[in-house]
Amino acid sequence: MFKKGLTFLFIFYSFIEVNAQANVRDSIIAAFVPHISYSYQFPGGDIAKRYGDNSTIGVGLRYKTVKNFIYSFDANFIFGNDIKNTDSILKMVLTHDGYIIDGNGTYALYALYERGYNLNFNFGKIIPMFNSNPNSGLMLTGGVGYMLTRMKIDNQHRTAPQISGDYALGYDMLTGGLMFNQFVGWFFMGNSRLTNFYGGFEFQQAFTKSLRDWDFSTMKKDNNSYFDYFIGIKVGWMLPIYNRAPDKYYYN
Repeated sequence: MFKKGLTFLFIFYSFIEVNAQANVRDSIIAAFVPHISYSYQFPGGDIAKRYGDNSTIGVGLRYKTVKNFIYSFDANFIFGNDIKNTDSILKMVLTHDGYIIDGNGTYALYALYERGYNLNFNFGKIIPMFNSNPNSGLMLTGGVGYMLTRMKIDNQHRTAPQISGDYALGYDMLTGGLMFNQFVGWFFMGNSRLTNFYGGFEFQQAFTKSLRDWDFSTMKKDNNSYFDYFIGIKVGWMLPIYNRAPDKYYYN
């Protein structure tokens, strides 16, 4: 998903006429702002009982108005490799020594990962500060979206049927639900197409439920409601798209 989104941004950008000198220093301009981002997140709430720290990579599109208001949509892929309580999650298929026996009678080779995504619609404001150009400054945004997370079981060659295919779905702790997010950081739009970036702190809160009909670790359907939150450090690179500045003519 991320690779396709990144390819789309570059193709889209290549067909738009861009002038990187268009009044960025002198006046507030309206612009479409495609961007890519990376964040490192620290989980809290119920999700911290299942996973450790994770990362996200994302793509998005903002629209910045002439009053420095921001409207945006972004999609982010969640990934990590710190899974907690694995002995409890896989207790139905583990031997007394903590191994899984595959179909060949040998120890199965497998790895566990955190995977997921979130989709967000955001609204915010850029507040010029510290003598920055009028299109740069403190960025404050908030919004609503949807988050989904699960545990991926990577069984090499699928030699262990008890953790492969449909059976893996009974262990993956798939959850999803409504999500709110906030961001506070610095937004910089420069005079070069390569020097446009943002960075700051991201806060997310999600109200999730299990999306599976059966949980093998508890041998029943998980009907619990969960409150998950993340605190993250996020940076992004932008490709602003705006109209060419009109030529100036002077008359005596």
